[in-house]
Amino acid sequence: MVNMTSQEPAAWLRTRCAGQESEALPGRPGSPAGRQVLELLRKRRTDLTEDDVQVMYGVVDSVNARREHEPDADGTHRRHRLMALGHDPLRA
Repeated sequence: MVNMTSQEPAAWLRTRCAGQESEALPGRPGSPAGRQVLELLRKRRTDLTEDDVQVMYGVVDSVNARREHEPDADGTHRRHRLMALGHDPLRA
């Protein structure tokens, strides 16, 4: 479900829109879930823990739920919330 490189969500989480969407903390951009995704993207596959796998399952569930249940007129709000989790719905 995460289809962004580690650099893309890092840049997105620093944007004003991402901060507004996710109630960012000063000096720590993005939501806790978005920061977790970013940390996982920066890890090597061999360094992943069982807790990391559980986070990944939670992200998949969140992305699926938002894709199905958060429609809006132009898709911008939903896209921003999904991008905060590392998923850009405009990508194939």
